[in-house]
Amino acid sequence: MLQQETREMDGHYEFVTVSDEATIAYRRYGTPGKPRLLLIHSLALDGSIWTDVISGLQSQAEIISIDCRGHGWSSRGPLSQAVERFADDAAEVLNKVGWDDVIVAGCSMGGCITQAFAARHPQHVSAMILIDTTAWYGEKAPEEWRARAQKARTEGLASMAAFQATRWFGDRFRAENPRKVQEMMEIFVRNDLDAYEATCIMLGDADLRGALPSFDFPVSVIVGEEDYATPIASARELAEAIPGASLTILPGARHLTPIECSDVIAEAIGKMIEAVAH
Repeated sequence: MLQQETREMDGHYEFVTVSDEATIAYRRYGTPGKPRLLLIHSLALDGSIWTDVISGLQSQAEIISIDCRGHGWSSRGPLSQAVERFADDAAEVLNKVGWDDVIVAGCSMGGCITQAFAARHPQHVSAMILIDTTAWYGEKAPEEWRARAQKARTEGLASMAAFQATRWFGDRFRAENPRKVQEMMEIFVRNDLDAYEATCIMLGDADLRGALPSFDFPVSVIVGEEDYATPIASARELAEAIPGASLTILPGARHLTPIECSDVIAEAIGKMIEAVAH
């Protein structure tokens, strides 16, 4: 048994060097012996978007939360512009720690990676929760995402922070939780511009639609009612394309519901854990 599987689930960072020599950082939480849960975060943030969700699931699951390449404590290089590479990173982390199958939840960018992960490594997936995400950003996505990356280069990420805050969180949440919003903005503006650009290109080019009909495990699709980044229509398309998938719309919420509605997201993941366990 690997040392990582017996250590205390205290959330300290551990690291895996994957096949292209990138270093992927991850943290472990929860209760050993419980169903296993993999969490994949959104663009330009890190695994900390799941902090409050994890608090609600500590007794129900053994949890790994990764920092995707180019984000958080993972290495900035080599960079990748392919969603499949991000998916393989997750698989290599699981292989390293000896986890066979997981319930995997991804938010926004993490949802795209989750879909690619399920398509490339279906043996690892027992269920999936897709949060505030899409399989495809549309025909104009390649140019739009490249333009976003260029804006970051020419004007700086700090110039985009106020807009991102209103895109990510509803008005009430921002008013009542200024410290949490500020924490996320500080992570956002610290991003490496090369990594941000590579990841924007990855999202603009990603198209997971062809894989959706092959998913033969339980899938829950969740979206904020006011999500303008990946709107209800995108979530509905996901749910309709995946056999048996459910769709949940969270009233008044925007794009980062694992932060804005952490208790609801934790409850939804908890129900999936219980369903798979039985």
